[in-house]
Amino acid sequence: MRFFDFLKQPDVNQGVKEYKNTPGAVLLDVRTPQEYSEGHIPGGKNVPLQTLDKVRSVVDNKDTELFVYCYSGARSRQAAADSDRWAIPMFGTLAA
Repeated sequence: MRFFDFLKQPDVNQGVKEYKNTPGAVLLDVRTPQEYSEGHIPGGKNVPLQTLDKVRSVVDNKDTELFVYCYSGARSRQAAADSDRWAIPMFGTLAA
């Protein structure tokens, strides 16, 4: 899994480019549905951090490359740290 940290990443656009260039990758937006509805990265699937156990609704293959983002990076880091709970292996973090 990779994550975007909007406050610490110098260029989130590079991360989005990497996501788009990764065949079969899924972009997870772990913000609340309200935050997601206020604006999101095109192609992002909203699976709020509190409901990550339902990630299988958008990711059906455990080998899928995941890119995870939120507004500040805190929730995406937590999602990465907790990835073993929802049976999707962590593939690494994005350092753009």
